[in-house]
Amino acid sequence: MNGSSTNPLGNTAQRGHPETDPDAETVANPVVDHLKSKIAAAGHVSVAEFMQSALGDADGGYYTTRDPFGVAGDFTTAPEISQVFGELIGLWCADTWQAMGSPRAFALIELGPGRGTLMSDALRALRQVPACRAAASVHMVETSPVLREIQQQALQGENITWHSALPDLGRTPVIFLANEFLDALPVEQYVKHGDNWCERVVAHDPAHDRFCFAIDRSKRLPLGAITRQLAQAEEGTIFEFAPAVRDFVSDMAHHILLNSGAGLIVDYGYTQHATGQTLQAVRKHKPVDPLERPGDCDLTAHVDFQLVGDTAQNAGTKVWGPVDQGVFLQRLGILERANILLKRANVSQAHQLRTAVTRLIAPAEMGTLFKAMAISHKGLSSLAGFDSDS
Repeated sequence: MNGSSTNPLGNTAQRGHPETDPDAETVANPVVDHLKSKIAAAGHVSVAEFMQSALGDADGGYYTTRDPFGVAGDFTTAPEISQVFGELIGLWCADTWQAMGSPRAFALIELGPGRGTLMSDALRALRQVPACRAAASVHMVETSPVLREIQQQALQGENITWHSALPDLGRTPVIFLANEFLDALPVEQYVKHGDNWCERVVAHDPAHDRFCFAIDRSKRLPLGAITRQLAQAEEGTIFEFAPAVRDFVSDMAHHILLNSGAGLIVDYGYTQHATGQTLQAVRKHKPVDPLERPGDCDLTAHVDFQLVGDTAQNAGTKVWGPVDQGVFLQRLGILERANILLKRANVSQAHQLRTAVTRLIAPAEMGTLFKAMAISHKGLSSLAGFDSDS
């Protein structure tokens, strides 16, 4: 990958080049004032702190104050595109439960559950395996009060426990689901400066009343994160480091190691460490400047699947994949399931279904950029959707 400050993966097919939001309102989000106060006191904030405030601020954070999903929102995720996605994930859970030895009780935990659509579809599919559904206690990890309320409405009648952080479930076997979750965890940015990697931070330009990037030469990338690729990078190269992703995956892996189970991660990203900025923002389905409207647009960064895999392996768990989402879904039977639904569909429904499946699996859509990776206890010899030698 090159060392430019642009996305090293090119156009994501969902977010293009950032632009000024033509629909910007005059009312400032409280996040802006909170960030200005932090910067006034400290001189700057890290990119990770900026992301954390923009997405999770209690008064105006993007995820804490709105429903961002769907046509009326800012972006659309796979479960909102077609029910088939969630149904296949549910059947993957049933197959994984059987591979685990069909424990009499296990925890099914979804991280960042959106509107609850994925879990709703997954549980409908799980009812095809009654013993598995009976064994599952369902847990949702959600920090947004707005989204939690929407999830509760979508999952009425289901016995579900909500958490604001990864729960401690003792010695319970577990299956984790994380669809487009890791991409929203904060990343740090560093810039190659001589022989050092100095932290790229966010400052505030009072003359133009705008946030801007700056360099803090006193803060350096941890030596353990500097690979041969980074050591040989050109001056000015940007590198994104995600300790929040590493820590979260480590927690998941340790629970799986101690109590058996598996975790499925589906997200967009790259398979090996890469340089270049992937931090991006989207609003009303259009790319915008990541620093322009904190709190009013979605901020994400591409997932470093090598970091995820290395973290899980270092914790003692087995890693499966990553494989392209299109490949993964086809191995799970998305085309066969779609053909069954097409037999009962009218002309309009058939068109919508074909369009949705294409969007999920086509290389030019989500099929290649999005990846699936699983981590499991080493006792599992196979996982649906992944080669046995992954």
